[in-house]
Amino acid sequence: MILTNDELKKIYFGAYFFEEKEGGYLQAFQYSQKQMDYFNEAFDFWYDRCMASTAKTFEFSTSAEEISFDYKILWKGSDDSFELMIDGLITNIEYVKDLKIEGKITWKLPSGQKNVVIYLPVDATVLVKDFAIDADYVPAVKGPKVLWLGDSITQGYGPLRSSCSYVSVANRLLGYDILNQGIGGYVYDKKSLMKMNGYDPEKIIVAMGTNQYGDKDMSVVEEYYETLTGIYGNDIPILCVSPIWRGDHIDELPVFYKFCEDVKKIASSYKNVTVIDGLTLVPHLSEYYLDNLHPNPLGAEIYGRNLVEIIRKTGF
Repeated sequence: MILTNDELKKIYFGAYFFEEKEGGYLQAFQYSQKQMDYFNEAFDFWYDRCMASTAKTFEFSTSAEEISFDYKILWKGSDDSFELMIDGLITNIEYVKDLKIEGKITWKLPSGQKNVVIYLPVDATVLVKDFAIDADYVPAVKGPKVLWLGDSITQGYGPLRSSCSYVSVANRLLGYDILNQGIGGYVYDKKSLMKMNGYDPEKIIVAMGTNQYGDKDMSVVEEYYETLTGIYGNDIPILCVSPIWRGDHIDELPVFYKFCEDVKKIASSYKNVTVIDGLTLVPHLSEYYLDNLHPNPLGAEIYGRNLVEIIRKTGF
């Protein structure tokens, strides 16, 4: 059977809203229209990436033995992947670099009942239609609604594998219903924080700062948290993850470390904010990074798992 777009939305996670485009394709967005308008005026780099398929998934259980869907790639920033996960194991990968702009992906599934997750590319804008499945299915059940804010590392650049971003790794263990507003090049910018009508997260995770460590004016960080709590209230649990290690400018590490300490100090002044030291999450070795800035699959795996361990210990 071929799912209608309304039926597809029920297994489509990671979106704030959907729009049906020409040809019947369904596009999912993680930002409000006002936020995207702001990015369009502020910085082309942000605007291109704010519509990417970041952390979006199809998730369901089924006894089906074949699934397929038509896709259309509107934009791509890097060549990551579409990935199929069956009961926690990746079984198929289609790399964006090997695909045409439009096409169909068909995957065979093992027999029997199983849990299925399909990861869409994190650094490309993908539209989907005509999702076909040869058996009944049940949408996945998710946990708390969590708004995840961050830069390119949170968006998922680095592993060049959609299932391998630290957010994907962490959320496989946490089971949150996430809205990932990570965006390449992002900084503490209060103007991008806007109330999204109809969306009320139960928790918020903020993981950023590496793109502005040279800025001595820490008022931008203070204003960011002030705006964030002004929108969502002083009681909502917020997790601040200070920047992880970067080794691309070793001579500037003292400045970077000072910035990290200042971020933690500001965030910890809010009673509803739990602070995690990002420097403890990924080894300070090039082997764990794509470019000494963005964790590679190994670094992102360690990042995600260490983050989950601390989240569970702190009770966030």
